[in-house]
Amino acid sequence: MLTPAYRLLLRVGLPFAVAFGGATWWFSIPENRDAFHGVIADARAAIEQRPEFMVKLMAVDGASESVSADIRTVLPVRFPVSSFDLDLDEMRAKVVELDALESARLRIRQGGVLQVEVTERVPAALWRTSEGLLMLDKGGVYVGPATARGDYPDLPVIAGRGADGHVAEARALLEAARPLWPRLRGFVRVGARRWDVVLDRQQRIQLPEEGAVLALERAIAMDQAVDMLARDLATVDLRLPQRPTLRMNGHAVQEWWRITSIEVGNRTE
Repeated sequence: MLTPAYRLLLRVGLPFAVAFGGATWWFSIPENRDAFHGVIADARAAIEQRPEFMVKLMAVDGASESVSADIRTVLPVRFPVSSFDLDLDEMRAKVVELDALESARLRIRQGGVLQVEVTERVPAALWRTSEGLLMLDKGGVYVGPATARGDYPDLPVIAGRGADGHVAEARALLEAARPLWPRLRGFVRVGARRWDVVLDRQQRIQLPEEGAVLALERAIAMDQAVDMLARDLATVDLRLPQRPTLRMNGHAVQEWWRITSIEVGNRTE
């Protein structure tokens, strides 16, 4: 009984065994367990509901009025609410699902404010589809519907299969086509591999798969030199860089043959 281990067993082990056995017996009674859990829940609620942990309102930064309204719709939080009851990661996941948003950050700032900081996608092009005009950002990601073409005069209008995957190239073509802006109607992706520039009077400039911007600049230089696009042309075909082809409208072809026949007749005489 005088050994250190035996004395330790009597001093520590025996009291622990008695306490553990008593606690086990006490928790084996359902009423006691329920009472204990109730005390824990009340203590937790008393802490979580303290004024310094309460969130009283939401502030949205970086969003337009309509997007801000959409954010408040997907986050229907009833204030005041304890910060312990807010799952910020889950709330952020709901916010970034909005098409108009590129990123979002949520935090609870001092004063009991749920701060929502977002970055909106910037429209870079209008995509004409069977569903109407759709706004795309620079990466071709859907932003939202466009109500009218006139509301976005600085954005290129693109169409055709695969056009949404080449927004950056369409914007480069738009910049290169600046001298043609008064006549420019849009860009059509043909065969998911190249562009047609569509002008008024149903004129088209057919561009090659590679070097589309350079080909368009070449066409503009030709137009500035000889007023090429002011003539009765249907198509300027630049798909073969070494052999540009001009396709005239039907009336222009008839007029050409008429003038040619007159010249041939004069030579005969």
